[in-house]
Amino acid sequence: MREKHEIVYVKAARNSVCLQPQVKLSDVMSVECANPVICAGIKNMTLYSFQGQKNENPKQKGKKKRVEVFSILKVIELITQEYPEVEVVSYGEQDFVVEYIVAPFAPKWLEIVKVVILCIIIFMGSAFTIMAFNNDVSIGEVFDRFYGQFMGVDKPRVSEIEIFYSIGLAAGILVFFNHVGKKKLTLDPTPIQVEMRKYEKDVDTTFIENAGRKGSEEDVG
Repeated sequence: MREKHEIVYVKAARNSVCLQPQVKLSDVMSVECANPVICAGIKNMTLYSFQGQKNENPKQKGKKKRVEVFSILKVIELITQEYPEVEVVSYGEQDFVVEYIVAPFAPKWLEIVKVVILCIIIFMGSAFTIMAFNNDVSIGEVFDRFYGQFMGVDKPRVSEIEIFYSIGLAAGILVFFNHVGKKKLTLDPTPIQVEMRKYEKDVDTTFIENAGRKGSEEDVG
């Protein structure tokens, strides 16, 4: 056996999504090594196989496992079994989640219908919230007094105040969420993106902790 002189650096992402049942190491982590042959061989190694997911029984659809939790020690074990002369150094996550998404995806028209329905629900909910808030703070009375003090006459049913208030409200929402259609106003992440990343981290942490408690994590031994 040769002395260990090759160092392999691996960096696993906390969560990886795979579209194929055969999960390669290159699908879930970055691999770097001075020896290109060893590096290519490690990247092509199979970490896990979600067998039976593509042609599963329709009656059992959704019951089979499509999420696996792995320990980086499992990866190190696989690499050193194939290449005993290398030393593995990890700079990524100690535990990581691999999700397998079964193709085909939902039809395009169905996705569009879902988006339209979601937009309607969000619009109605937001409108109700804004109206309820304005009613709680008596914004109508405030507008009446404000208009009377500055104009000296009673405010009509619809005045400039309501118009500019509506425009300002819409502009403020667009600026706050930093998103207009498919374009962003700035390069900063939007508040929705920030909250979604927090949610994803919480979900991954729950997967990892549950797998550790149940002993279902893919680990050495």
